[in-house]
Amino acid sequence: MVGRKSKLRRILTVDLPMLAILAFTLGPYLWMLITSLTQESRLFTDGPSLVGATLENYVRLFRTVGFLENLMHSFIIAGGTVVVGLTLSVTAAYSFSRFSFRGKRVLLLQFLVINMFPIVLLILPLFVLMRKVGILDTHIGLIIANSTIAIPFSVWMMTSYINGIPKSIDEAAMTDGCSRLGALWRVILPLCTPGIVATGIYIFITAWNEYLYALTLGGRNVRPITVAIQTLIGEYQVEWGLLTAGGIVGALPATILFLIVQRRLISGLTQGAVKG
Repeated sequence: MVGRKSKLRRILTVDLPMLAILAFTLGPYLWMLITSLTQESRLFTDGPSLVGATLENYVRLFRTVGFLENLMHSFIIAGGTVVVGLTLSVTAAYSFSRFSFRGKRVLLLQFLVINMFPIVLLILPLFVLMRKVGILDTHIGLIIANSTIAIPFSVWMMTSYINGIPKSIDEAAMTDGCSRLGALWRVILPLCTPGIVATGIYIFITAWNEYLYALTLGGRNVRPITVAIQTLIGEYQVEWGLLTAGGIVGALPATILFLIVQRRLISGLTQGAVKG
């Protein structure tokens, strides 16, 4: 009798609330998926339905709209941001973790203060600078712009993770003949793999989903998927099947990447939160 009561209590207090949260969270994505598989002619008459499901919207998305080129732009920008962000974040985090210098805490605090301001404040100065340098509406320009919002928090993530690695490991490596850079490359980086993966995923998703920079600093020659999806919304008509298909395709890369490395991502986030 006690076992039945505890089981019923668990169902009412844990299982049902979790199912409600999952339904509320996944509901819009399921609606998008069903809508994208419904023929455009049936959307306004029968509504979204899996009856007579078709891939017509996805075929139109790649053949007519040229969404594949937009995906390549997004991959180049996100991948380049990951390379630049990780290179600067890891080296900066190692310096903050291993060296003591004047203004160290103030600089770390500045990285957090930067995240307090909306990125729209940086658009105008970045636009002017990139236009003068000649990298406006290029992959390099968008990579630099995305790095400005991805690096500050990445430095904090990597600093907290490297702090959990004893300094004696660096000292032992340098005693055996490694330079400071060699100790970082051969010893610290392999130990930081979960943290690097977690930080890299954060940078990739941030750059992949970024819209304001992509719209104002690019959008003509370089048009990522966030801008391409917005162009599917017409002034007088919205093709919902095509729009939802673009949303599904745009969300797939980040989702698949997360599913592949979710164990390392969770390990990096949890271990980085523990101070050694």
